[in-house]
Amino acid sequence: MTDQPIIECRDLYKRFGNVRALEEVDLAVPPGITGLIGANGAGKTTLIRILLGLIRPTHGQASVFGTRVASDPAGLRARIGYMPEGSCLPADQTAADFVAYAAELAGIPIAEGRRRASETLFLVGLHEERFRYLGDFSTGMQQRVKLAQSIVHDPELVLLDEPASGLDPAGREQMLELIARFREFGMNVLFSSHLLDDIEQTCDWVVMLDDGRMIHSAPLDPPGEADSVSVEVFGDPQPLIAALAERGGGFTVEGAVINVEGAAGDVFALVRDALETSGSSVRRMGTRLSRLEDILVAAVKETDD
Repeated sequence: MTDQPIIECRDLYKRFGNVRALEEVDLAVPPGITGLIGANGAGKTTLIRILLGLIRPTHGQASVFGTRVASDPAGLRARIGYMPEGSCLPADQTAADFVAYAAELAGIPIAEGRRRASETLFLVGLHEERFRYLGDFSTGMQQRVKLAQSIVHDPELVLLDEPASGLDPAGREQMLELIARFREFGMNVLFSSHLLDDIEQTCDWVVMLDDGRMIHSAPLDPPGEADSVSVEVFGDPQPLIAALAERGGGFTVEGAVINVEGAAGDVFALVRDALETSGSSVRRMGTRLSRLEDILVAAVKETDD
């Protein structure tokens, strides 16, 4: 894997009227899986759209694979996959037809596009459902279809905008596992999220945005197994507590928060399975001491000072 950055931004600004979306962004992203973290409105989607050539910066420049986006946006988009955040699927098309059409738009012949669509839907776990109408799909299934269309043309870089948005704990875990598998195919990934744990669990590199400014860009240590996880659920926590007890997990309860500790194996997997069994809905979940949270708080404080 080369050390040459796959994404570079220099003095990047973007304003919409009086609204500052990005300001003074200088960025160099290496190959691999990179997380783009920031609160809603931090500028994550704006940056992704600039990298795609869908909008132009007010000032500065962005490059992908060493090519300025403004000089060849269509050529670069042929090498990039994109999964948007919002609902965008046609309800009256089947998954197979939609993903095959995405392949055709990338210049793949019809027969080859249908073959690739079938293989890609199998990869994302929708092989049996590929002939169902998208309007009948759950949120998790629609997210998988959007992921499939973003990679059906075998891109060199995939830009994913909040890919785990709206998913339950099991679906979120499966989505992150799929994204991590892209390493096996030699695909580079930039995916945005406002959830620190998603980034810690999946990424090699992290970029943090706050109010349109880049406040941190650095590699992440290889993810390890967490020693403890804190989880708070909506409603009665007793079903989750019972499910954890059945699995032999050690835990303490502090008000509405359950701290799971000292489990053999992956404590995140333990909590995920207990959540699925109990039917509990997560209000918030994460490691009790997040490395990224410490970095984010320190970086924001330094910026404010």
